[in-house]
Amino acid sequence: MSFGMRDLDIYAALLETPVARWQPWHGAVPASLLAWGRKPSARRVERASRRLGCPVIRLEDGFLRSYGTGAQYPPLSLVVDEVGIYYDSTSPSALEELLNSGTDLLADIAGDVERARRRILTLRLSKYNHAPDWRGELDMTRRNVLVVDQTFGDLSVSLGGADAGTFSAMLAAARAEHPDAIVHVKTHPEVSSGRKRGYLTQVTPDANTRVWREAINPLSLIEHMDHVYVVTSTLGFEALLADKPVTCFGLPWYAGWGATDDRQVCSRRTRRRSIPELFAAAYFRYARYLDPLSHTRGTLFDVLDWLERQRTMAARWPDRTICVGFNHLRRQVVRPMLTSAHGQQPLFARDAQTAAGLDPQPGDRLIVWGGEPAPAVRSLARRTGAGIVRVEDGFVRSVGLGSDLVPPLSLVFDTRGIYFDPGSVSDLEHLLNTHEFDAGELARARAVRETIVAHGITKYNLELSPAACWHPCGAPVVLVPGQVEDDASIRLGCGEVNGNLTLLRAARQAHPDAFLVYKPHPDVRSGNRPGRLAQRAARAYADHVETEASVLACIAASDVVHTMTSLAGFDALLRGKRVVVYGQPFYAGWGLTEDVMSDGVALTRRRRRLTLDELVAGVLLRYPIYWDPRLRGYTTCEAVLRHIVATRDSLQARGALKRLRDGYVRRQLRKARHWLRAWWQ
Repeated sequence: MSFGMRDLDIYAALLETPVARWQPWHGAVPASLLAWGRKPSARRVERASRRLGCPVIRLEDGFLRSYGTGAQYPPLSLVVDEVGIYYDSTSPSALEELLNSGTDLLADIAGDVERARRRILTLRLSKYNHAPDWRGELDMTRRNVLVVDQTFGDLSVSLGGADAGTFSAMLAAARAEHPDAIVHVKTHPEVSSGRKRGYLTQVTPDANTRVWREAINPLSLIEHMDHVYVVTSTLGFEALLADKPVTCFGLPWYAGWGATDDRQVCSRRTRRRSIPELFAAAYFRYARYLDPLSHTRGTLFDVLDWLERQRTMAARWPDRTICVGFNHLRRQVVRPMLTSAHGQQPLFARDAQTAAGLDPQPGDRLIVWGGEPAPAVRSLARRTGAGIVRVEDGFVRSVGLGSDLVPPLSLVFDTRGIYFDPGSVSDLEHLLNTHEFDAGELARARAVRETIVAHGITKYNLELSPAACWHPCGAPVVLVPGQVEDDASIRLGCGEVNGNLTLLRAARQAHPDAFLVYKPHPDVRSGNRPGRLAQRAARAYADHVETEASVLACIAASDVVHTMTSLAGFDALLRGKRVVVYGQPFYAGWGLTEDVMSDGVALTRRRRRLTLDELVAGVLLRYPIYWDPRLRGYTTCEAVLRHIVATRDSLQARGALKRLRDGYVRRQLRKARHWLRAWWQ
């Protein structure tokens, strides 16, 4: 394998075989060596293959690669070629041989080919998909011709029979062949991002020439073109999909089959192929795809769904979001999530005064973490017309504590309030009060609930233990989960029962003859947050203080759960337990809990009665945003659940789960590493 290749786990999934970095001192001869296309690193692999007598398999990014550009976005598709590589016109490739063969390329997939083509054109999908759609106007009284630039030194140029002079000749030909047209020069996304330079970078605009240097969705531009000129860019094939005439000055993989106006000839390409056949060969039979939700081998449609999800989620954000008061760790978490559909990244301000210097406008969003926004932030929003969005961890967060700086896999962004603050309506409360859940959503919610219960998933997923070993001697078991006493949900949503000791007292008064178990909160037990109860104080009411068994094991062994606002109450509802609530958590007031504060301001607003699956659909499917840090994209609740189970089980198998939870010094060192990483990124 080429030494510089990354993302081995993704390549292994796409190849459906184990992949490892081979070193010359390895004793065993590999079944094959992988090389990245025709890059210089591939020459070392070729020499090694001759010495070892094993074949070389060449890899390259697929034609629908990823949402964004750069190495930070792993590929979602890959081509695997045992003959050559598709962009090298100097020798055959598996794609060229397939197109030259007598194979019926549309057999059994003609419907899928047309469906995929329509979706690509409708969604305007390309190799990279982060750039905003073009929203301007063209002079439609004149013809518009597109000339596509490429990155300087791109191997597809030299191996496509072209050089810098070819680009100059292409531009001259476009102007000469369309003397009355406006010629549009489009730079490559890697050039727009500033990472590379192009062949036509020095072209200057004039009355008949327009240069597109900014990041633009190429298909949104192609739609308005009358003719497209390329050297070897795959953008030429995307123009063919959009039924535009295409002239090729080099020899890309799709030239020479009768679908393009070719200024060079490849004598090996002897058949005539239609555009649907070219599409079927390259996108269906040649390229391989990752299922971004499971990180296993998938299909073209899995990638199309993923890219559509990225576009849809990014469209939630306006051009400008200003995050106020975020530390470096939180900046690192939200920056990729808040990039808008127009390619704008969030701005960060230390405080409201700094944010004011960024000149917020109506339609901009001021993003604040957690509780009530500072008065200065609210004042700034009123003066400028900018909206306020509050962000907080999601309900299925991570394997590890947030207070230990483990990054979240889910967040909630709330435009009305926030779910733990009953003083005002939140997006979640509004959703649960008004949304009509359809059968599909409810089936999804039921499956999610069953997965959570079957795999013992919680918010932090740190504890795995056998069943709780209590001896209640026939008495009903009452579980009292402790909470962090300065938690905003307690400060804002509780009445007389507003601390762990008063909660224990209330539970004992309600069940004088029960076996009462107190389970300290993991953040409190870790020493990160306040709320620790002395053993003697707890035992004045509790028969047992549980410090070993997980909260889920405790819920399973209990008959009823008493809580102020703890998420453990929601966990208990998912498992069919009776739940008594003394505060106003997001899951109370919908007819599923016994609410002691029946006159709470939030509870009086919640007049609707929900089924458990409706509650789950709102709380876990519609309200949070789920994030895949590996692929740097928005994902689903189900995908995060799978990731959490796999991560937790792997840590448990290595004996590392306990180390993640216990050991004060170890945890502080881990937090220091997170801080340093955030400062350097």
